[in-house]
Amino acid sequence: MKLFTEADVKRDALQGRTVAVLGYGSQGRAHAKNLRDSGYRVIVGARSGGPSAQAAAADGFEVAEFTAAAGRAQVICMLVPDMAQPRVYEQIRTQLNAGDALLFAHGFNIHFGAIEPAPEIDVIMVAPKSPGDLVRRQYEQGRGVPCLRAVFQDASGEAAERALSYAHAIGGTRAGVLDTTFAEETETDLFGEQAVLCGGTSQLVLHGYETLVEAGYQPEAAYFECLHELKLIVDLLYEGGLEKMYEFISDTASYGDLVSGPRIIDEGVKQRMQEVLGEIQDGSFARRWMDEYQAGSGDYRERLRTRLAHPIESVGRRLRERMSWLTRRRRAQQAA
Repeated sequence: MKLFTEADVKRDALQGRTVAVLGYGSQGRAHAKNLRDSGYRVIVGARSGGPSAQAAAADGFEVAEFTAAAGRAQVICMLVPDMAQPRVYEQIRTQLNAGDALLFAHGFNIHFGAIEPAPEIDVIMVAPKSPGDLVRRQYEQGRGVPCLRAVFQDASGEAAERALSYAHAIGGTRAGVLDTTFAEETETDLFGEQAVLCGGTSQLVLHGYETLVEAGYQPEAAYFECLHELKLIVDLLYEGGLEKMYEFISDTASYGDLVSGPRIIDEGVKQRMQEVLGEIQDGSFARRWMDEYQAGSGDYRERLRTRLAHPIESVGRRLRERMSWLTRRRRAQQAA
């Protein structure tokens, strides 16, 4: 495994090029600010008069409609939400010239064929492995977050160098850049979200909470044990893997982990994870999500409404209001 760092950036393959960042959400805002602070001319593409356009203008960026922004740049970064990307690409495709680079932070639309780029442009990916807010904060502190780099199409002969220069500009080479493919990034990212990070974790939390409440324990106690303290364990895992977690939790917790964990998350769970991975790999999940989006996302919104109506949410809101450090952080975020 080769991790590319600042020492591997022999030259700036984007020197003199204007960068259009299409979309000004979490990732778009972070990329645009980091690129600007690294010395690049940045234009933000956003819908005229929309909240993203207003936010970018307030941050001092030149803002234009998607088509105009793409037409004035040589590096076009597709950072609008996944399901909006095909529509935006249709708007800008005639503005892409031979030798331009089309950059993604997630491979979904390229891998599943929703976007079919012209053959005369570079198609590359730089995917930071963190939310945009952390990409920005780490950069400001002189650090960076790890990034994945991939090349789908190398028309210029220097697509890989361009992607590495971009990763360097947003701070990725400070932490390390790992080569991957659009397929690997897309499939592992979707699987991680569905099986572990979001889907698996949230369902495990809810089942744990329900088990305690149904057994007669206070909802507040169940919230603390099954949701609140999860951050403490995740922080240990993040900082030092399983070894650090076992070092800092009690022997009782460690023994309970070893004897009860495999009973809860058993081979049946792994088999269902493999089924989920299969649906990602064969494209059936992507087709289902695309169809849902095209139909107006009614099922998605209803599932989300049901999830957010779970009692753990009302209990959690009430408890979090008493956590002064969270209240201060929320106010700071709102002010920003």
